[in-house]
Amino acid sequence: MTVAAPAELTDPPAWFTAALADEPERRSVTVTETEISYRAWGEAGASGLVLVHGGAAHARWWDHIAPLLTAGRRVLAVDLSGHGDSGRQAIYSLDGWAQEVRAVAAAGGISGPPIIIGHSMGGFVALRAAGMFGTELEGIVVIDSPVQDLTPEDRAARQQRAFGPLRVYPTREAAIGRFHPIPDQPALPYVLRHVAETSIRAVDGGWSWKFDPAVFGRAQGAPQLLRQLACRVALFHAEHGIVPPHTSELMYDSLGQRAPLIEIPAAGHHVMLDQPIALVTALRTLLADWEHSRPLDNR
Repeated sequence: MTVAAPAELTDPPAWFTAALADEPERRSVTVTETEISYRAWGEAGASGLVLVHGGAAHARWWDHIAPLLTAGRRVLAVDLSGHGDSGRQAIYSLDGWAQEVRAVAAAGGISGPPIIIGHSMGGFVALRAAGMFGTELEGIVVIDSPVQDLTPEDRAARQQRAFGPLRVYPTREAAIGRFHPIPDQPALPYVLRHVAETSIRAVDGGWSWKFDPAVFGRAQGAPQLLRQLACRVALFHAEHGIVPPHTSELMYDSLGQRAPLIEIPAAGHHVMLDQPIALVTALRTLLADWEHSRPLDNR
């Protein structure tokens, strides 16, 4: 799948245009001597959320989602180290990324325990954060994360089908034209275009991607991520995603049947690309419930 030229794009709907017009604060925090970049919407001092992207993605995959979640909340979207505008490291790990999310939540103006929302590999990070410091969290939301398997990005990298040494393209449009999600799937053209445009950076000789291929050298996720979580957990499953229904049910059982299991209809793995409004609706509904209900004792 390639990204259409601007003249060929479907006109974006008003909600999307308004979301992108809601300019976030651009901030950073230093974690283990590495600068971690993040974006912030909503008033500081409110309860809040931290949005965590998948492998080889970045904070701006959430640009059209975050503003729709700000009613009474502070919403942060992080670039994990090795991704987006954050610094690079010699070694990457779920523990390190979980610490980065914790630091962003502490520095980003959220009042009280945050909720971490992670997609794909970001779901692994959210689960690891819950395992490491779950008593400091209000809860986590895990979106189409195959905890008992590799993410599709990890698998493609290990099979050398993608995410190898970064190519340099001679022009910005050439780089944008090569962008596609892994696994490939249908996407709203205006969303795909925005994500493609924000996934590249100018380098010597042209344009290249904003991630470090070394991020795929870390240890894979494991079922033990689902155990001994001292905060609320919700599992989101994309109808046409990478987590089969039986795997979602195993994850649900591993959590002691205490986590809501929510399916996003007609969605592929990258839910924010093809079903963003359905994703926002599901998140708003869950967050409203969590605001007005008491958590079960997960300890």
